[in-house]
Amino acid sequence: MCGIAGLIHKGKTANIGGEVTSMLKALKHRGPDSTGFAVYGSPNPGDYVMRFKAAEAEDMAKGYDMGDIISKRLEMVDARLAEHNASVKSREAVTPYASRYIISHEGDTEALARYVEDVEGVEILSLGNALELIKDLGDANVVADQYGLNDFEGTHAIGHTRMATESDVDIRSAHPYWAFPYNDVSVVHNGQITNYWLMRRQMERKGHRFMSNCDSELLAVYTADNLSNGISLEDSLSQSIEEIDGVFTYLVATQDSLGMAKDTMAAKPLVLYESDDLIAMASEEVAIRAILPQEIDTHDPYDEEVRVWKA
Repeated sequence: MCGIAGLIHKGKTANIGGEVTSMLKALKHRGPDSTGFAVYGSPNPGDYVMRFKAAEAEDMAKGYDMGDIISKRLEMVDARLAEHNASVKSREAVTPYASRYIISHEGDTEALARYVEDVEGVEILSLGNALELIKDLGDANVVADQYGLNDFEGTHAIGHTRMATESDVDIRSAHPYWAFPYNDVSVVHNGQITNYWLMRRQMERKGHRFMSNCDSELLAVYTADNLSNGISLEDSLSQSIEEIDGVFTYLVATQDSLGMAKDTMAAKPLVLYESDDLIAMASEEVAIRAILPQEIDTHDPYDEEVRVWKA
C-alpha cells in the first residue's frame, strides 16, 4: 500500500518540514510501520550535512549496554572523517542512535562515505549539500517530533509512510532512499519492481552499494547512476519506464528539483496540484488538502507520465 508525498516551492523557502509532516499524517492509514522525510534546506558552499545512524531503534531495547557501543562507533566515525581530511563543524545527537553532522570536505565524498560505513553498525542515511534524510519507526507525528522537523525551512521535500510487505520493519528498510555518488538525490516509491534482482546485480557490477533488500532502493541507485553519468533527471525518469519492470509511482528529489514518474499501467495512485509558486502531490488528495484547505483543482497524472519542477 504505502503513501508518498512531495512538494516544491518556486523561488522561495517555506516551512517544508511542517508541511510534509501534515501531508504524511493524512496518509498514516496507508503505512503505519515507518515514516521518512527527505527535506532540502539552503546549502552553505563547501558544507555537507551527514545524517547517519549507529544502531537500529530496536537495538536500544536489548539487554546489553548499547550506549557504550554507540559511543565507540561515534569515536570511530570521527576518526575516519579526520583521516579523510573532513572537518566536523558541528555534531548533534538527534536520538540515542541517530546523529547529524555538518562537515566540510573537498575530496571524494563517495570514498569518504564508504570509509565511514565500514564502521560496524553505522549507516549513512544522507550526505548532501542541501538534502537531509530522516526516517524511523512510527507515524509522522512521532518521527517529526523526535527529529525536530516541524519547523524545518527549505524549498522542497518528499516523504513516505510505509506498510512493510517484502522486507523488514526497521530503519534500514524505510523510505526515502539516498545513494551516492550523486549526493543530493532521494527517492520515495509506491509499488513493486519485478526485475529488482536483475537490475540490482547490474548496478552492483558498476560498483554501487545497496544497504537493504527493499526494491525501492534500486530507484535511488538507478537515478544516482544516471545523474552521475550526465543524464538529466527528466531523461532518467523516462528511461526508467522502459527499463524497470513492475507497477510503480515514484518521486525523485535533487538539490533543486522534484520529479515524478508513473509506469505503463499507472496502477499506483498519485494526485497532483499545481500553481504558479507551489506544486504538491500525494497518493491521496486528502494529503494535499492537509496543507491547502481552500478550494483547489487537482488531477491524476497519466500512465507513463514524467514531470520535473525546479525550485
